[in-house]
Amino acid sequence: MNDARTEILKAIGKVPGNPATIAAQAQRLRAGACRPDRVNGPADEVFIERLRSPGVAATAERVATMQDFPDAVRRYLAAHQLAPALALQPHPDLQALDWSGIATHEHIATDEPAAVGLALGGIAETGSLVFHSSSVSPTLFCFLPLHHIVAVRASQIWPWLEDYADAFAGCAQPRNVNLITGASGTTDIEGTLVRGAHGPGWLHAVLIGNA
Repeated sequence: MNDARTEILKAIGKVPGNPATIAAQAQRLRAGACRPDRVNGPADEVFIERLRSPGVAATAERVATMQDFPDAVRRYLAAHQLAPALALQPHPDLQALDWSGIATHEHIATDEPAAVGLALGGIAETGSLVFHSSSVSPTLFCFLPLHHIVAVRASQIWPWLEDYADAFAGCAQPRNVNLITGASGTTDIEGTLVRGAHGPGWLHAVLIGNA
């Protein structure tokens, strides 16, 4: 018994006590042990694949610049036979665009037919859109519209959830963080899919530019 105790204490004594060494070992373990596999490739391309996967059930397209985003919205509205009217997230990058032919308003109502937003970024691992609540990013825009059309810059796609967390480590925390993964739906009632049960029934992401 004493010999076993001695051996255990010897092993503990051999553990490196240098914080830098411990951090390096943790980083090596982190890279593979706890992360699920994902499709190899650029983060923005993997992100689109995830969005279109059956589990996420969103739609996606890519345009060259932010100035091309309104045309993508017009195409979406026409394809879904929606009126050319929508709630526009009060973000200056969206307000600066040409929305001619579309009636826009900043205040979103319950069961708003369509709303346009700008995500802070996206997570390729899960196909999630990231929103931090603020005066230019009201949380209700993520939950009230039936159709949510979201612009997200391809340069702001993080490969893993941890990469998103690392990017904002030490920053001021928003009041709310919403990670939106696909459209809302439920099959609780008689096994029939009902869209929009707890949020938008349709989610369309428009990637801006390249990574």
